[in-house]
Parts: sequence; structure tokens; C-alpha cells
Amino acid sequence: MRSEYSGEGLNEDDLASSTPLHQVRRWVAEAQARQAERGDVVEPTALSVATVDADGRANVRTVLMRFLDERGPGFVTDLGSTKSREIVATGSVAASLTWPAMFRAVRFRGRAVPLGRDEIAAYFATRPWGSRISAWASDQSQPIADRATLVAAYERCAALYPDTGSPDDVPVPDGWGGWRIECDEVELWAGRRDRLHDRLVFTRVADGGLDSAEAWTVHRRQP
Repeated sequence: MRSEYSGEGLNEDDLASSTPLHQVRRWVAEAQARQAERGDVVEPTALSVATVDADGRANVRTVLMRFLDERGPGFVTDLGSTKSREIVATGSVAASLTWPAMFRAVRFRGRAVPLGRDEIAAYFATRPWGSRISAWASDQSQPIADRATLVAAYERCAALYPDTGSPDDVPVPDGWGGWRIECDEVELWAGRRDRLHDRLVFTRVADGGLDSAEAWTVHRRQP
């Protein structure tokens, strides 16, 4: 089956500013608003994260983007997970936000740096109690005999840290953290008819955050 991409596209004059941060934030906000209105952009902050292993083989998985500021997008994970081990080994990471219903995507490329422990603790406290328990129960990416074993681990942790309605009734596991992508490139992709898509690419040319105009140059890339 083929779909004609009837998106609005993206012209240089349409950019929110001469920096990537404001445009990405605009698109994220529009995706969230469309999900609230139409329900066809499920999990608008779903972020596909790509890494490579020691043999150079690519790996990709989907997480949720929990942070987005001038330092880059960020996500949380088990620091012993496959993604974390591969990030530690190479430092390189790529990620993308994709909204098919809107014919839009954002690509990030750069290096991953650990999120600060204070940021992790503040975010962890906002998670539902059950999600905080799961962070204790699951040794992410490691093999397990069956689902019953996983559920039993969850129940043990739930008994250890019962739900009191307090944001600090479950401590942050030592092995739980996250990563922020310090971007060297941010691409904005907008689908157009006849596959003549728009690709506007911010490329780093100097030090500075995603909100620093002097740190970026923008050019159009062929589809």
C-alpha cells in the first residue's frame, strides 16, 4: 500500500528561529495538541534510539523523551541495559521522533552524556508508584525464565516499598539513570507529495546549546 504524503511541508521561512530548539519544541507541542484533539498521534514523545554494539552492529529501540532543553533531548533507562552499555562503549547515539499522522519527523545525532542525579531523582518522583516499582523489579535487558518470575519480582519490590501516596515512598535504584544527547546535527523532516519531502538540517559549527544561534547553520538536504 502507498500513501501520498500530504503534509504542510517545511520551508526555511517557516522555522521558529535560527536554532533547532524552538522548532523542535513547536513540533512536539503541535503533536501533543493533535493527540489531545484527534487521538492519532499516540505517544507523541516516543523516541527511537539507535546505538551500535562492540562489533559495529546497529541496535534500535523506542523510549520516551522525558527531557528537552538547550542541552538536548534526554531519556531515562537502566544504566545496565543494552542501550546504556553500548552508549558507554562508543559515546555515539542517534535518535528520532516520528509522527506519521502529521508527516513529520525529527532526527538527532551526537554523543550521549549521563543525566545529572538531581534530574533523575526529580523525574523519578513524578512517575506513578507502579512504574517506580518496575524500575526495581526489572534487570533491564537481562534474560528471565518467564513472566511469572518477573511478576514475582515486582510483587516482592511492591511489598518492600508499599504505596503510601508519597513521591518518595520508592527510592531511586542505584542502577537507574538516563542519558542526554548532545547534538551535532538536528534534522527536521516534513513529508510532501510525490516524495519531494522537505529536509532542513541544523549542523553544529561552534560550541553552544540548541538555543544558541551562533552554534548552528541550517541547510536543505535533498529527499
